[in-house]
Amino acid sequence: MENTLPTKVLIIDDDIPMTDLMRLMLNRESFDVITSNSGEDGIEAAKKYKPDVIVLDLLMPGEDGWHICCKIRKHSQVPILVLSALNMPGLSARVFEAGADEFLIKPVSTGVLVAYLKN
Repeated sequence: MENTLPTKVLIIDDDIPMTDLMRLMLNRESFDVITSNSGEDGIEAAKKYKPDVIVLDLLMPGEDGWHICCKIRKHSQVPILVLSALNMPGLSARVFEAGADEFLIKPVSTGVLVAYLKN
C-alpha cells in the first residue's frame, strides 16, 4: 500500500486575496499549501518548510520576484513556477535567467496550474 504525502506548495505573492484564493483552490486538489505575502518572509518560509514547489509573483513591494528567485536558488533547487500578470517581450527569458523553472501569465485556470504543479 502506497503512502504518499501531499505536494507541499509555497505561494509567495503580496496580494493576500490572491494567496487565499490559491490556497483554497489547491487545498481542494489535495496540495499542502503555505503562503507568504512578502519576499523576505517567502525566502524564510522556503528554508523552513522545504516545499516541493514554489509559486512566485514578480511584482511585489520591497524585493521583487527576480531577486527572491535568485536568493532561493542560493540554497535550494526547488522547482519555481513564476505566475505573473506581466506579459512583455523578453520577460520569460529574464525569468528563466533568474532561476525559475516555469512561467505562466495570470489569470490561469485551476486546471492548468494544477497540471504544472503535478509535473
